[in-house]
Amino acid sequence: MRFSLSQAVQAILLIAALLAPLGAGTYWIHVGAIAWYYALLAASWAMLAGFAGQFSFAHVAFAALGGYASALGTSLLGLPLALSMLLAVLLAAIAGALIGALVLRLSGPYLALFTLALAEIFRMVLVAEEGITRGMLGLPVPTLFAGRSDLPYYYLGLGLVVAAMLAMNGLLATRVGLFLRAIREDEGAARASGIDTTRYKILVFVVTSMIAAVAGIYYGHFIGILTPNIAILPEMGLVIAMAVIGGIESLPGAVIGAVVVFVLSEFLRAYGEWRFVLMGLVLILVQRFAQNGLYPMIERWGRARRSVQAGQPAGKRHAE
Repeated sequence: MRFSLSQAVQAILLIAALLAPLGAGTYWIHVGAIAWYYALLAASWAMLAGFAGQFSFAHVAFAALGGYASALGTSLLGLPLALSMLLAVLLAAIAGALIGALVLRLSGPYLALFTLALAEIFRMVLVAEEGITRGMLGLPVPTLFAGRSDLPYYYLGLGLVVAAMLAMNGLLATRVGLFLRAIREDEGAARASGIDTTRYKILVFVVTSMIAAVAGIYYGHFIGILTPNIAILPEMGLVIAMAVIGGIESLPGAVIGAVVVFVLSEFLRAYGEWRFVLMGLVLILVQRFAQNGLYPMIERWGRARRSVQAGQPAGKRHAE
């Protein structure tokens, strides 16, 4: 069985991610565990925006919904932790379906503005309902593993990313993926071809909302506390930047973009606020020289090099 260049690169990166903690200190293991949270958000948002063409600002709000619902299920309702997490994901799916049915008939800037308003309303509810969410004081969240080591969370986060990638790639490999690409390219033409565009837009919105909720659950139980700041607009902007830098039309690219951007921001932390300026410059350069993101550019470069190498012998034979 032959692997494509992209599959070979992904396999190498997965092995590197598995082995990375062996040579990293506790601080960088902690950074890596948080990077998987952003990778889940960036990849799922890339599926929504890059493959279905639906630009939503509500993605981090679904992460907050998942995290808060899981924490409140155990602390407020006394549910077992596993059941609480499952119900949190189902709640995100229901909310995604309802919101999708409400807003996905819109398109372009109207969809972006509507989801931005919904995300901000939800954040303000989290701030205002201090009796339930504890507002800006933060809601304590039970941890998943005993002890203080972040290593179990690192591998749990990596496992969630791999599972999410398999699920999303599996969905995109079906006719659903074909319909989503048709909607992205020309929704009017897709509708005229008999595709129920609203149905498939709601479907991808629900799927990505559930993955965002899983990310929020993972993050909340890892950090041990949740505040409304998880759903602020700069967080959404960071997720979008990660997806764009890595490759908005590439799920592996979005994951790589999230990890690279977050780890790079930690390297640049010594520069204070200037690190945001530097990250902005990186985004500008990527948009100027690699509009589809870094990972697709590297893939194209690799394919071009392989085709040139494969064509050289044939060229020599032809010359002879």
